[in-house]
Amino acid sequence: MKFSYRFPVVRGTQAGREYYIGMVPLNMLERIFPADDEYVLPEYRAQRKLNEARIPEIKKYIIDNPDSYVFSALAASIDGNFQFISSTFEGGDTGILEVDMGAKILINDGQHRKAAILAAIRENPEIENETISVVFYQDLGLARSQQMFTDLNKHAVKTSNSIAELYDSRDALAVVTRRVIAEIPFLNEYVDKERDNLGKYSSALFTLNTFYTANKRILKRNVCNNDFYLFLRSFWGNIAIYMMPWIELEKKEISKKELREQYIATQAVVIQAFGRVGSYLFENYNYDQIEFYVKKIEMINWKRNSNDWKLRVIRSNGRMINNANAILLAGNIIKKYLDLPLTDDELTAEQNFNEI
Repeated sequence: MKFSYRFPVVRGTQAGREYYIGMVPLNMLERIFPADDEYVLPEYRAQRKLNEARIPEIKKYIIDNPDSYVFSALAASIDGNFQFISSTFEGGDTGILEVDMGAKILINDGQHRKAAILAAIRENPEIENETISVVFYQDLGLARSQQMFTDLNKHAVKTSNSIAELYDSRDALAVVTRRVIAEIPFLNEYVDKERDNLGKYSSALFTLNTFYTANKRILKRNVCNNDFYLFLRSFWGNIAIYMMPWIELEKKEISKKELREQYIATQAVVIQAFGRVGSYLFENYNYDQIEFYVKKIEMINWKRNSNDWKLRVIRSNGRMINNANAILLAGNIIKKYLDLPLTDDELTAEQNFNEI
């Protein structure tokens, strides 16, 4: 081939077909992959249409983490002439992939990564000589390319929010949430750190994501620093000490089945309601004052049949209500027992509830 791209690659075989893995400098992505500006009907595309809204988020990830960002390989099909030249006389699997410059190289998986990388290079040119791995396949027509896109994506499983928060070391709130839960024995034992949804017979009572979300309610726009950690440690630690159904479970006076079925003390709506209460305490009191208020939850009847919860978080048919209004109304009850004032929006919600 007179004019060609030359990629150092490793050759492999899948489903009886050769493919090649090469390292491509980031600044070459714009040259070898055509822009997807022209609208083409979905049935004539080998990829989904680029979602422009996703690009700034991925670009920010690269810019904010220049020393630790990581991307999986792009997958691409070569529509045109190419040849693999082995680096050994014996015809080994390392060598050079020569691709005719007139060939089209189409992305089967990774178009948003590619677009975000190009946007990041424009903002930070220093990364342009870094590389990303690309898996090259021979293009066997539109139907095959569409099938490749489907195969590469349909079996991908999005990680749960809980496990993402478990592993994320960049998110200060996730780090603090994990630390606090690990330091409170009851929560450390009963918080599931992988799943977002618990089965009926799960050994866990809560998910990590439930507490992460509640802590986000507490933090609001404040800085997640050591003061916030000390507050959360005191707040959730005292709840674990004074929440009677949790204590009864620890003393084996009730079973987990009874706790789930007869009480609301482990329900996500209640944990989120505590998030609202915690937000007020965090903004108005020091962490060493928290026990004075939180210990009053001993007086709350957490049973499902308590009048406190009817139509607030329990429907007339006995099922839970899990929405923002239920969280607000449950928080109002908790604040009442803690002798904390209601905010304007909480007062409005109470008035509306009483009118109904």
